[in-house]
Amino acid sequence: MENQFPIQQFLDPQGNWISENHQELLTEERTKEFYQQMIRIRTFDRKAVSLQRQGRIGTYAAFEGQEASQVGSALALNKKDWIFPTYRDHGATMTFGHSLRNVLLFWNGRNEGNIPPEGLNIFPPGIPIATQLPHAVGAAFAEKRKGTKKAVITYFGDGATSEGDFHEGLNFASVFSSPVVFFNQNNQYAISVPMSKQMKTKTIAQKGLAYDIPSVRIDGNDVFSVYVHTLEALERARAGQGPTLIEAVTWRYGAHTTADDPSKYRDQQESTNRREESDPLLRLERCMKQNGWFNEEWVNKITNDAVQEVEQAVEEMEAYVKPDPAMIFDYVYQEITPSLAKQKKALLHMLGGDEQ
Repeated sequence: MENQFPIQQFLDPQGNWISENHQELLTEERTKEFYQQMIRIRTFDRKAVSLQRQGRIGTYAAFEGQEASQVGSALALNKKDWIFPTYRDHGATMTFGHSLRNVLLFWNGRNEGNIPPEGLNIFPPGIPIATQLPHAVGAAFAEKRKGTKKAVITYFGDGATSEGDFHEGLNFASVFSSPVVFFNQNNQYAISVPMSKQMKTKTIAQKGLAYDIPSVRIDGNDVFSVYVHTLEALERARAGQGPTLIEAVTWRYGAHTTADDPSKYRDQQESTNRREESDPLLRLERCMKQNGWFNEEWVNKITNDAVQEVEQAVEEMEAYVKPDPAMIFDYVYQEITPSLAKQKKALLHMLGGDEQ
């Protein structure tokens, strides 16, 4: 089955363009746009991990290593399209235009973190695995019924493909030709479980066959391949040709979240090797150097700009009013149950507050 779904690649790890197709996309302007956005979100990601270690935000899900998958796919979208992310896709939402401050507020326990800038259709991050897939399919079906040309992209990991929501979402999208792109970032571990122990199928892409959904397997660290195949899938969706399943094969360098220790279940040397061999940013640097586009002064400038933007977002997040812990009880049911009311009262008493 792997032969049926070979990994599609345009830019190899050494920065060479190896495809006869879409060579017109390899321009200095586009390459630098990809690189700048990837520097920006990696800077954010590293800062967020640092903030968590300092106790300034809560548990955080890092995405370092998956920047090409998130930037390439987000830049393929139109600004009126929909994004349905997981808890690890804030790189994509920030590239799409989400507020860095609000992303930090989300990780600091504020509901305001789920509010996107005016005019952007960004669904709150899906925390339960795969639940956002049926939501995305429903939104896409609604746009189709309304006669718009808006498409929907929904992100998920390899672990999500073992959930019922994945199969229900694909089936509904297939039957009703919903204009949705299923974008799988296969970082090869569902928390601590490697793909080889989670499923017998050799690829995620082949799972689309059961639902007659066109599927493709791509190099998720090749931002050009990600961009091209996402763009093609979105164009199919807008043209009324239904859903597409994209499997972007990538790797997360760090832990599943900051509450996790990957050295317990994974040889960390593999992450070191992958960083040296196929890091998505290093690949673009090699490409720019080969084409005479790499400029140290420019790289320093965009890096400093990213640092300043992230630090400004941190300042704004920390200036926000601290979240009320009792809020966690207020949005579970329309009316709070006796059991939850008792728990809320106990929490407020422990914190030295009054029952609200």
